[in-house]
Amino acid sequence: MDNNQDRQGKSLELPKPENLMRLALSDSGFVFDPVSGNSFSVNGSGMAILRRLQQGTDLTRIVASLCEEFEVDALAAERDVIEFANLLRNTFR
Repeated sequence: MDNNQDRQGKSLELPKPENLMRLALSDSGFVFDPVSGNSFSVNGSGMAILRRLQQGTDLTRIVASLCEEFEVDALAAERDVIEFANLLRNTFR
């Protein structure tokens, strides 16, 4: 299995780190995009996912780190990462 494939073998295109690096993140979960002027808030797990995506971390490692940090099962973590990654990829091209 590729490190950016889900458990069913479907390939996942993660957002490009260079697109996410422009985002300003606060420790409280406030996210600001200086290019568009848009802002939004994320919870702790959303912040963890976003920071890892900014670093170019692959799906497998993001899921493993979320399972450890938030004590969530791998299927739930993978589903959340995929959903959030798709949202980010479509928002920040």
